[in-house]
Amino acid sequence: MKRTPLYAAHQRLGGKLIEFGGWEMPVQYTSITDEHLAVRKAAGLFDISHMGEVLISGAGAEDFLNQTLTNDLRKLAPGQGQYTLMCNERGGVIDDLYAYRLTASEYLLIINASRIDADVAWLEKQFAAFPRRSEVKFQNTSDATGAVAVQGPRVVEFIGAFCPGPSTSGTQVARVTDLKKNQVASFKLAGQAIWVSRTGYTGEDGFEIVAPSQHIEAIWHQLLAAGQPYGLKPAGLGARDTLRTEVCYPLYGHELDENTTPIEAGVGFFVALDKGEFIGRAVLAEQKAKGTNKKLVAFKMTDRSAPPRPHYPIWSTGPGAAKIGEVVSGTQSPSLGIGIGMGYVPPQFAKVNTPIEIEIRGKRPPAILVPKPIYRKPD
Repeated sequence: MKRTPLYAAHQRLGGKLIEFGGWEMPVQYTSITDEHLAVRKAAGLFDISHMGEVLISGAGAEDFLNQTLTNDLRKLAPGQGQYTLMCNERGGVIDDLYAYRLTASEYLLIINASRIDADVAWLEKQFAAFPRRSEVKFQNTSDATGAVAVQGPRVVEFIGAFCPGPSTSGTQVARVTDLKKNQVASFKLAGQAIWVSRTGYTGEDGFEIVAPSQHIEAIWHQLLAAGQPYGLKPAGLGARDTLRTEVCYPLYGHELDENTTPIEAGVGFFVALDKGEFIGRAVLAEQKAKGTNKKLVAFKMTDRSAPPRPHYPIWSTGPGAAKIGEVVSGTQSPSLGIGIGMGYVPPQFAKVNTPIEIEIRGKRPPAILVPKPIYRKPD
């Protein structure tokens, strides 16, 4: 298994390590619930160095990426980012990712750890067929780059002490807390350039920091020290999964795969059908116009039960009850204290407030379809 630059730090903190997408990563340090609630109420620090980074630059970079990704990069000024997807010709999702426009002609793609090899192979295939490839430079910098995410409502109280001073490129700001959601900027930290974006995967405010891998451990320790007085805790993959499930963020291999389209997965907002031709557009346009055979829904258990898990059958209720779908993400919600999840069902069963049953260990406890996100921050 691969290890991130923070492997030794996780061991020292007593992290319980598991395999994830070919990487040895911490699933938890204290408990999933403890780390989850720290992120919701204060702050949590995640190792995301397993994720991949690809730099695309040059005069043809925008056109190359706009025909390869679903969202419209023309909307991004330097220092802005967007969620987007990379599809095959059938509209199936090869990966979901973040694309940042660092400068007028330079882009940073943050891709999923389990998809680095598949994504790079697909990008290289498209690059080889791109007529203006002499105007595009393609670099997979995943092995040389590390990243951490610091998430939670109290992060703004200490991130400035960790990263003082104005930005040097990207979005021009006097201090890191002036960044707005989906903005990215470069800062100098101990003489080293780092990229900081105001993004995350938890439903909370927060920042993601990308830097050369040899500097990530120092950044990790500096953040832990700065955040400790504010309740910051290191958090593992377990809390990352419960947090993203509560707010219905998709995870590749669960909600998304090469046989599922962005329209079916409910992320059609990130498909710019009006920008011109891109890979998978014809299928996605047809689904947008005519509908799909399956839809991603969110649900909440209505009685106490064991937590729902991926691959558990979803049943309709009443006379003639039948298996109608399958759970793709399921867990016990630490914020709500009840089982929650997402799954695919036919469109006629996808309306909010539809009662369903989840088959759990031979029983079928009741659940109900709810709007996304399942968890909403209290006012």
